[in-house]
Amino acid sequence: MSAANHPLVVCLVGPTAAGKTGVALHLAARLPFDIVSVDSAMVYRHMNIGTAKPPPDVLATAPHRLVDILDPWETYSAGRFRRDALREIDAIVAAGRVPLLVGGTFLYFRALERGLAALPAADAAVRADIDARAAVAGWPAQHARLARLDPPTAARIGPNDRQRIQRALEVIELSGQRLSDLRRTAAARPPEFEYLRLALVPSERRALHERIALRFERMLGDGFVAEVERLRAMPNMNAECPSMRAVGYRQLWGFLDGQCDREEAARRAVVATRRLVKRQLTWLRGESGMVEFDCLRDDVAEQVMRRVAAHVRI
Repeated sequence: MSAANHPLVVCLVGPTAAGKTGVALHLAARLPFDIVSVDSAMVYRHMNIGTAKPPPDVLATAPHRLVDILDPWETYSAGRFRRDALREIDAIVAAGRVPLLVGGTFLYFRALERGLAALPAADAAVRADIDARAAVAGWPAQHARLARLDPPTAARIGPNDRQRIQRALEVIELSGQRLSDLRRTAAARPPEFEYLRLALVPSERRALHERIALRFERMLGDGFVAEVERLRAMPNMNAECPSMRAVGYRQLWGFLDGQCDREEAARRAVVATRRLVKRQLTWLRGESGMVEFDCLRDDVAEQVMRRVAAHVRI
């Protein structure tokens, strides 16, 4: 328990390929932790290699909650994650253990810690109108429109991020309020837990990029293409499924569609992963209260454990 009498929740965050799973397993083997995954792709069944999901033997000894809870054609959201995570955290605390939240989907961490605004439900007619405008002018033009209406939200969204641009514009049209203002109101709610926020960051970006390239090469060697082929063969699957927005999957789907050769698909996947890492590190720089550790150090797991042990009652 914290000084404020809130249960302790340890959050281990970091960019893709920072070694979060290895550090989490090191902690869970030595301290009374139960792991909760904070990963928008690991929630899906049948997506194992490309998500770097821990193998079955590891999950058997160190179970990860919120892994393999959906079929890959289903939709997941930050709101649903928050409900699921709070349920799992409550169960872990009730068992006298400490929740260890691990992942790189920072939107989910933000939703958990700061809450979510009461947003209007989706409206098919409004979305169709936004889509029609985008079909004429393109999504970058809709992003520019969002930048005029809600600059803080537009600054966090890429100019081709169709789903988030659409939702932000939809919220404005339905509620007359900016998404950034609604989220700020939600963030003012009192905290439910004491969060110990730990970040794995690279001291040298180039070294992490090399790790990303090697990891993707291993994924291909482990049968990543065959995994995507199996996903494509499922009756409910198509390229527009939310799960196929995951980096690596969408590039290999394009390769199997004949859009490029395998080498080019791999190059695109590595480039996309590096861009994702850049966004993740930008997010981390904007967060306060993070205790940072160099993910490139050989002893990073021990460093994190020493920092965490001071907060955990054994």
